Order: sequence, then C-alpha cells, then structure tokens
Amino acid sequence: MLPNLNNLKEKAKEALKSVLPIVGIVCVISVLLVPVSSGIMLTFLSGSIMLILGMMLFTLGAEMAVSPMGSHVGNYLTRSRKVSVIVAIAFLLGLIITVSEPDLQVLAELVPNVPNATLILSVALGVAIFLVIAMLRMLLRIPLRILLIVSYAAVFIFAFLVPGNFLSIAFDSGGVTTGPMTVPFIMALGMGVSAIRSDKGAADDSFGLISLCSVGPVLAVMILGLLFPTGDAQTAAAEVFDAADSMELFYTFLMNIPVYMKEIALALLPLLLFMFIFQLFTLRLPFKKLKRIGMGLVYTYIGLVTFLTGANVGFMPAGNLLGSLLAKADMPFILIPVGMIMGYFIVKAEPAVYVLNRQVEEMTDGRIPAKAMGDALSAGVAISIGISMLRVLTGLPILAVLIPGYAIAIISSFFVPPMYTAIAFDSGGVASGPMTAAFLVPLAQGACMATGGNIVTDAFGVVAMVAMTPLITIQLMGIVSEQRKKKRIKELMLLAKEYEDMDDDAIIPL
Repeated sequence: MLPNLNNLKEKAKEALKSVLPIVGIVCVISVLLVPVSSGIMLTFLSGSIMLILGMMLFTLGAEMAVSPMGSHVGNYLTRSRKVSVIVAIAFLLGLIITVSEPDLQVLAELVPNVPNATLILSVALGVAIFLVIAMLRMLLRIPLRILLIVSYAAVFIFAFLVPGNFLSIAFDSGGVTTGPMTVPFIMALGMGVSAIRSDKGAADDSFGLISLCSVGPVLAVMILGLLFPTGDAQTAAAEVFDAADSMELFYTFLMNIPVYMKEIALALLPLLLFMFIFQLFTLRLPFKKLKRIGMGLVYTYIGLVTFLTGANVGFMPAGNLLGSLLAKADMPFILIPVGMIMGYFIVKAEPAVYVLNRQVEEMTDGRIPAKAMGDALSAGVAISIGISMLRVLTGLPILAVLIPGYAIAIISSFFVPPMYTAIAFDSGGVASGPMTAAFLVPLAQGACMATGGNIVTDAFGVVAMVAMTPLITIQLMGIVSEQRKKKRIKELMLLAKEYEDMDDDAIIPL
C-alpha cells in the first residue's frame, strides 16, 4: 500500500523544516566561530539527509500503524470494562514497549558497573508499574497533580541517597524511555481507555500517562545505584569520526545500517508478537486494516533505522567536536547561547514531538494548536540547554537546578487547568528523544572533556534538563491562555450589560 502523495509531501515538508535550521546553524558556526574538518562536515551533512528521510517515513508509519495499534488495544479495554484486564494489559505493554525503545539500549551502555539486561529489565518494570498507576488514575479520577507531587517527592528523597555517578544518568533515564516508539502507542492507548468514562474531564485525563511513565525509570535507576557499588566509574565520551574521503564515509554508514536494522528489529519484535496474539484471539481486525497497519510498520521500521543511523553516525561526531572546540575557544561561555539556539530548533526534529503536538491539537479541538505547543517546547528546550552548558562550564550540581525547577512546575500546576498540567508533564518526556541523545549530549560531552570536567556528573543531565523546562513553559502558556480567556469573557459580559442597559428604541449600529 503506497502512501498518499499529498501526505508524503506534507511529511517531507515537516522533516525539512525541522532539520534544515540545525544544518544551517552548524554550518554558520563552522564558518564563523570554530573550524570543522571537511570529513566531519560531510559526515554531518550525510547524516542530515538520512535524518530527513527517516523522520518523514517514521511519522508516516506512526500515523498508519503505531497510533492505530494503541487505539485498537485501548478500544478493547474500553469494551471489557474490567479493571483486572486493564491492569494486566497495561503492565504487559509497559514492559514490551519499554524494551522496544531504541534509546534505552544506548543508556544501558552508559551506566557503569550494572549489567545491561539488569538495567533494561529494571527500567521496563518501572515504566510498567507507573503505566498501571496512570491507568488506575484515569479510571478512579485521581487528580494528576496529587500523584506527581507524591512521585517527585519520592524521587528527590532517593536523590540524596544515590551515589553522584548515578544521579544524572537516573534523571536522564526518564527521558530516553519515552521516545518515538513509546509516545504514539501510549497516547493512543490513553485516548482509548478514557472512553470508558463519559464525564466531561475524561478527554483531559487521557493526557498524563507519559508524565507518570517517565518517573518509573528514574526511581528504578536510583534503586540500582543503591544496590550496585560504582566507585569512581566514569563513561567515555563518544568517539569523533573523521572520514578521510567519500568512500570511507559511504562504508561507515553502510556498516552501521545493519547494526540498527538488527537493533530496531529486536526492539519491535515483542510488540509485534503481542499484537499478533491480540489479533488472533481478541481483535480480529479485517484484512484491509491489517494490511494498512503492516505497511505502516514497514515505514516505521525503515524510518527508525534511517533516522538512528543518520543521528548516531552523522550527528554525534559533529556535536562532540563542536562542544570541544567551543569550550576551548577564547570565549568558552559562547557555548551557552549557541547551545540555546541549537536546542530551540533541535526539538522540532524529535519524531515523538510531532506525534504529541498533533494529538494535543486533535484532542483539544484546536484550542491548543500544534504550532503553539511547538513554540512553547522550543523555548523550554532552549532554556534547558543553556542551563546544561552552564553546568558543564561551572560544575553546578544537577540538584541545584532540578529541585527549584520541579518545585516551580508543581506549584504552577495549582494555577492552570489540569489539562495543561498533564500535557506539560507529558511534553517533558517527549522532548528528550534521539535527537537530544545524538547531538546535544555529545555537545555537552565534548565541552566537558575540553574543560577537564567529569562526564558522568557534569555532561550527563542534559536529557533531564530537557525533560524539566517544558513543564514550566507549557504551563506558562496555559496561564496566559486562561488570562486571555477570562479577559474575553469579561469583555463579552460588559457588552451584554451595555446591550441590556440600552433603551428599547435605541438604534444599534451595525
């Protein structure tokens, strides 16, 4: 089944608008601020082309397959109306989808002294447990604000007990587990389950699942930090690859493609097996729908392989080198504004951000436009990268930023409608995806190595910063929106009063 040509053009346009600003910024920096070798620049540009193609195919596949799969499972849960079934399926899906998240494999390689399988299973259990909690919250109508306060209170209590080497990585884990595979599926699942309720707030409560699922991995990695001694373990920065010629560049990408093909295939396999069994015994979708979902999964697979190859092979070396060169420059603090500009544009290239923005616009009937969401997210990520670069240059402890940041976010939740709070906390997990891991983390690592800092304590935490600041900017958008709404209502009431006070024979001008 070939995609609609107009739909494909739309996806291509969105991918170009997302990636080209980043390409332009890196080109300007390499010409005006710091010299970059032609090999690394060519690698970066090749990776950018793969990013555009990958993002185009992934977003197309997510619409055709991943979101409908989540909706079908959610609809089944709606029909069953059995809490035990909802809890069991939510737990199982939490495990399966987390293992399907490619970024978790990357995180597992970074955590010192903990076996990869142990970390992945622990994080998956954390997501599964909190997905169950999120589902029960929807059914029992528990305010999201209460659960967030309790959850983050537990997180920060553990934060004072966890070894420093684990702290930044633990907070980063909450962001990487809510990526391009998790977000479309869980959001669609939430919309399906919200249909069980018929009250006015049901649609608003369909948001908030991702925010709670982001807490589980943080607590899981913190608990591992207490169980596994780390000593002075550190992780190594990403190796900077500089292609000597076009043939070497071509073979570098070619050799990495099978690696990501295997990685994504293994990641998707548990989800496919679950859906196959579900289809066989429960869903029984017609062949036409199955064919569309199957084709969508093919696009998703090819898109993710292309995207991750371009991001990890093409973007990582450029990010690492730019961070190192900017930190060594005569004015190292220029890293802060440069990082903020990159952060503003790079979040637009996150595949999961596109999915969230579209679903928010659809679920709110256009009251929260996708463009407004995108602008608020970009502003939040720009601030977060500025703070992250300041931490790299000064060694500022991560808790000195996270504690006041989350305090502001939770206090703000008392002044905005619950829907904005749920969307804000969802957006924090969504904004920190593969683009952040592939470019902004290496940027911080390169700068940290150049300044002689500790990579584990200073460079990591970028994902945590990116996950925190949108909580504030989205809620701020909600406060502004509510003020405008109140002002408009007041103006209408004044007009109505003026109309009532007019004489019966008064002429109303047109």
